[in-house]
Amino acid sequence: MKNTFKIPAILLLAVIMVISSCKKEDESPLVIQVLMGCTDSTAVNFNPLANTNDGSCISAILGCTDVLAINYSSIANSDDSTCIYAYDIALGVWDINPDCEEIDVLGQVILLDDQLPESIDVQGTVEETLFIYIGDAQVSATIDYFGNIIVEEQTVSIDAGFGFPIPVQIFGSGKIESENSGYMNLTFSGEIDIIPGIPTAFSSTCYITLSK
Repeated sequence: MKNTFKIPAILLLAVIMVISSCKKEDESPLVIQVLMGCTDSTAVNFNPLANTNDGSCISAILGCTDVLAINYSSIANSDDSTCIYAYDIALGVWDINPDCEEIDVLGQVILLDDQLPESIDVQGTVEETLFIYIGDAQVSATIDYFGNIIVEEQTVSIDAGFGFPIPVQIFGSGKIESENSGYMNLTFSGEIDIIPGIPTAFSSTCYITLSK
């Protein structure tokens, strides 16, 4: 009889030990995996999967990040959609304030400042090509991504202060510095027959301030 009750007792003890072991496993704390990274949502390298900040966050510096824009910022690491392009802002009507050298033709002083219009109209048909209208004269030019303007030497018909249009060679350079400011350095030169049959050369360099 003693052996009859020994086996069930041993089985009961085994069951109790199994149940106790399961309870201990169930009561064990959950293990959370540590994911290092930047947890600052305002940083440019924010990692939404990270749960532990590793000190690598990089603050956002807003600005234009397009190297082809005239207002490109080399320190910006987050584009703020403010990029502007030289060709686009060059187009339109600009007020001009010329400062030209006097033209002395056989003792007759002519001020080219007084002959130039108050404004010029800049137009374009393809990128980098500009058509600058100085009064009735059309002067072609090119502009690069940085706003630098080049006027290759060309001949146009312009009233340089002699009372009638004459062929004038124009060349020079300039720069569009912002949406509403810039400058140009243009040289006007040519010949005029004040005395019939005796052409007299003239030349004048003008520093022209542009504004909108």
